[in-house]
Amino acid sequence: MAKESMKAREVKRERTVQKYAEKRKALKAAGDYEGLQKLPRDASPVRLHNRCKLTGRPKGYMRHFGVSRVMFRQLANNGLIPGIKKASW
Repeated sequence: MAKESMKAREVKRERTVQKYAEKRKALKAAGDYEGLQKLPRDASPVRLHNRCKLTGRPKGYMRHFGVSRVMFRQLANNGLIPGIKKASW
């Protein structure tokens, strides 16, 4: 499990990115790079990092499901992800 502060930091970054998205787009279109530099650092979408929605694990993230590979396997084995079942042949 990730620390709660790390999860909260990511949520805060997501909000900041959404807040400044239109302003960033307008500044980029105008070519005003000095204006872009005056925006908060966390307003850049590059600073976002995908984390598991359940545990906050930063590595092994599966975009399609929004969880880490570890949680994906647990959920799939328990039958909690529709359409996914363990392969056997």
